[in-house]
Amino acid sequence: MNLISIRIITAQIETLIPFYEQITGLQAIQYTPDFAELKTPAATLAIGSTRTLQFFGGDAVAQPAENRSAIIEFRIDDVDKEFARLKDFLSPYIVQEPTTMPWGNKSLLFRDPDGNLVNFFTPVTRESIEKFA
Repeated sequence: MNLISIRIITAQIETLIPFYEQITGLQAIQYTPDFAELKTPAATLAIGSTRTLQFFGGDAVAQPAENRSAIIEFRIDDVDKEFARLKDFLSPYIVQEPTTMPWGNKSLLFRDPDGNLVNFFTPVTRESIEKFA
């Protein structure tokens, strides 16, 4: 089994797509006005509008901007460098500036415009670096 993608359902797809393009440096592939994907080597971040819920059983299936349990995580080469690049853009969204966590990753935690938590992290301890080698 392979995790292929995480999909964010949003009422503001026109805001979320450029937000994720800016923070990742990736160009989204927008298949329809209601669905886009940002592909990374490991997995895909999909963004779907609330209008796509009709294909999954209706509006009650998912509620946009209600996530309070999941964190969308990106392993990056240098969290400090990305923080410097994005600091002004992310200033209204930052939850925690780059901090070394007890498990060996240096993490930058922020929210997207829908309030979803996003973590940019870089392994910095020997154990953490080996884990992701």
